[in-house]
Amino acid sequence: MQFRKLGQTDLDVSLICLGTMTYGEQNTEAEAHEQLDYAVSQGINFIDTAEMYPVPPKPDTQGRTEAYIGSWLAQRSDRDKLVIASKVAGPRMEHIRGGSRLSRQHVIEACDASLKRLKTDYIDLYQIHWPERATNFFGRLDYQHQAEHEHIALQETLEALNELVQAGKVRYIGNSNETPWGTMHALQLAERHNLPRLQSIQNPYSLLNRSFEVGNAEVAHREQVGLLAYSPLAFGMLTGKYRNGAQPEKGRLTLYSRFQRYSGELGVKMTEAYSQLAERHGLTPTQLALAFVNSRPFVTSNIIGATTMAQLQENIASVNVNLSAELLAEIDALHQSQPNPCP
Repeated sequence: MQFRKLGQTDLDVSLICLGTMTYGEQNTEAEAHEQLDYAVSQGINFIDTAEMYPVPPKPDTQGRTEAYIGSWLAQRSDRDKLVIASKVAGPRMEHIRGGSRLSRQHVIEACDASLKRLKTDYIDLYQIHWPERATNFFGRLDYQHQAEHEHIALQETLEALNELVQAGKVRYIGNSNETPWGTMHALQLAERHNLPRLQSIQNPYSLLNRSFEVGNAEVAHREQVGLLAYSPLAFGMLTGKYRNGAQPEKGRLTLYSRFQRYSGELGVKMTEAYSQLAERHGLTPTQLALAFVNSRPFVTSNIIGATTMAQLQENIASVNVNLSAELLAEIDALHQSQPNPCP
């Protein structure tokens, strides 16, 4: 396993991070524990979750993912060697705290509930899952500015996170689904008011969505707020398992109609192109997609997820796949032919 520094902290996190949002929906507690055991045996020390998980988000399953991780942690004696990341939900989740917000009260209440489910005294990295303000995230384009009269100011959210840090409940903080302006605004507030500094940004990044490179990548480099890349396989599209209209029985896109972000006409077209490119170079589509993300210098960790052990094994093994300069040039040529087909 390879390791990279988390922001400006002293934490070394594995280049592959275990994503867990299927635990409690597509994966049972026993399967979750099997995945966690295997991941740690392969050198992974970084585990990412959220109070909202599993997905799709539902009132009767909310928090179940953290509970499964908590029951696993309770059986172990190596908590200090693991980096556990979780997230507080942004606004408009009506089944979370009666309507989730990022106010002081909501942030502190959310963290306390996550700590209880995780059966731990502290969270290593606590992230804002998405912004309070209306902006472009979760695939939204065409930014339209909205006057904000009732939103929670980011300073209040950061002050709440500071309380958690001072209390020893959180070590470091990060954001997610953010824009360059949002990240810089948080960093400026932190410097101005002596508040915790963002150490990471968790945004989507894959062969089908390289929009992070436009703006956010420079922030990641210059401010040492590295990317925790989520959806590196674009909801499984980039594995190639949906090629030629296939609908695998337990595939996420087969089971849940809401996940259509990467399966439109352009997504299908470019997935086929990248799959053929991988095969010409003796790789699986999964190996190509994950190795590309691993190779990016602004990436701190690549968040992989799986529903089967075979998928998990292939995903983790991508850390040992090196892409040649020739292959990287071919990837860029395809990208130039159809940039960001699924932003």
